[in-house]
Amino acid sequence: QVQLKEFGGRLVQAGDSLRLSCAFSGREIRNYGVGWFRQVPGKEREVVIVQTTGGTTYYSDSVKGRFTISRDNAKNTMYLQMNSLKPEDTAVYYCAATLRYYSDIMDYTPPRAYDWWGQGTQVTVSS
Repeated sequence: QVQLKEFGGRLVQAGDSLRLSCAFSGREIRNYGVGWFRQVPGKEREVVIVQTTGGTTYYSDSVKGRFTISRDNAKNTMYLQMNSLKPEDTAVYYCAATLRYYSDIMDYTPPRAYDWWGQGTQVTVSS
């Protein structure tokens, strides 16, 4: 059973950069499709970035060009690098993992595609 834990959320100013970490324990991250999602109160959890085991990556339109995902297999950790942050990026950010295989990257974008989740970390961007 894999366990995920996010680190790095905090209060930042608009235009700042921030990197979130998601540590995997119990299994090797290289075997999992992974994703970053975010949620604000009263709204559904939405996809930010997802990535297959083969490296195919989907970026939501709201973060394209500003956010990137990466993995460090040696550290069994994945990262979300967030640049040019905006107040509308304020949310609880979650990392997620799945062992399921989907032939279309878009099938990795809904939250229901994932079986394991971290507890979330709060990112607040002040204007």
